[in-house]
Amino acid sequence: MKKTTKTILKKKGIEKIAMLTAYDAPFAALADAADVDIILIGDSVGNTVLGYPNTVPVTIDDMAHHTAAVARAKPDALIVADVPFTCAHHNFDRLLDDCARLVRSGADAVKIEGGADMAEKISRLTKAGIAVMGHIGLEPQQVLKLGGYRKFGKTDAEKAAILADAKALEAADVFVVLMEMTDAECAKAVTESLSVPTIGIGAGADCDGQVLVLADILGFSENPPSFAKRYANIAEAVKNAFSEYVADVRNGRFPNK
Repeated sequence: MKKTTKTILKKKGIEKIAMLTAYDAPFAALADAADVDIILIGDSVGNTVLGYPNTVPVTIDDMAHHTAAVARAKPDALIVADVPFTCAHHNFDRLLDDCARLVRSGADAVKIEGGADMAEKISRLTKAGIAVMGHIGLEPQQVLKLGGYRKFGKTDAEKAAILADAKALEAADVFVVLMEMTDAECAKAVTESLSVPTIGIGAGADCDGQVLVLADILGFSENPPSFAKRYANIAEAVKNAFSEYVADVRNGRFPNK
């Protein structure tokens, strides 16, 4: 049965939410076969698939392309697409057009980085019928300003700011608040204070759900983040298969006469 934002909202306090990234139809189909709740077409497509150093170069064209590819797998999982770098800071009409494009490409919802500063625009999006997942804590699209990645919510001031961001997003009618690289104690406090689910990535075990990047799970990442868990080493298996094929071609073993 197709999962919806209502399905996800009902899981709070009842069942943990499992979310992972996918960027094309084959991996979306495999994720769906595993009964994942949410498939995220993350702007992480930039550094995991497109060869960029980070998410900043990813465009709305890229996101629409990969969202459509995932949607063609017709997963029962809820499909969420990232709104890429700077798009959320355009004027509202352009942001609405970008979000509508992602929805028309097959997304059931969009994810937007930013807390209280984005709440007004997010509220207008939800009123227009766009389902929105908020994203606070570490915001990877800010990497150039930050000068790198770090954990947020360690100080009292940061904890208060993150909680305020979460409450502002809840008031804007997001259906989930994602917290990235957030102190576990802070993430727990936010989770307990909200009526909507939280999903963590590097934010401890007390969130209502978790998300990981496909490349980290499958062993494609050369330098995975410390919080990630590798469940398989598919990269090694693929490399070995390619090497065997190359050797067979060069030694005349393929094709077999």
